[in-house]
Amino acid sequence: MARSQSLVLLNTGDGKGKSSAAFGVMARGWARGWRVGVVQFIKGGKWKTGERKLADHLGIEWHTLGDGFTWESSDIDETAAKGRHAWEVAAAKLASGDYDLLVLDEVTYAVKYGWVPAGEVAAGIRDRAPGTNVVMTGRGAVPELIDVADTATEMVKLKHAYDQGIKAKKGIEY
Repeated sequence: MARSQSLVLLNTGDGKGKSSAAFGVMARGWARGWRVGVVQFIKGGKWKTGERKLADHLGIEWHTLGDGFTWESSDIDETAAKGRHAWEVAAAKLASGDYDLLVLDEVTYAVKYGWVPAGEVAAGIRDRAPGTNVVMTGRGAVPELIDVADTATEMVKLKHAYDQGIKAKKGIEY
C-alpha cells in the first residue's frame, strides 16, 4: 500500500553522489519550511563537511554519531556500538512525528556490517510517523532497504578522480 503522506528515498551504489543528492533534498525540504534532521552513521566529528556547515547555518538538526570509516577504526566493537546507537537515535526520530524529513546518511553500512538487523531498520522506516519523509544513503543496500524505499537509485561509477590519484576536494566531496 502506497503512503502518499511521505516518501522514502534510497541512494546506493558505488558511484559518487549518494550523500550529495540527499543533502540536496535536505536543502530543498528546509526551503519549503520543513522540519529537517540528519543522522550520520559513519562519519565522525573530525569531519568538517560543507553540508554540515550549511545545516548549522540553516538551523537544521544534525547528529554525527559515527567514529569514522571502519578501516580507520582502532576499536571495531566501539565503532559497532556507535552504529547501533545511531540507529537508536534515528529510530526514535522516525517514530516521533517531529520531522518532515530525516536524512539517514550511510545507514546502509550499519546494516551491511551487521550492527543493526536489516529487518529492524526496514520496520522502523516502514512504521515511521506518517508525515516523515526519509532519505537513506550508502553503498551495498540490502534487499530489505530497497523494498521499503519508494524510490531507489543506484549510483554507478563510470569514472572517478580518485582513481587517477586526485584526492578528495573540499567543496566537491566534502
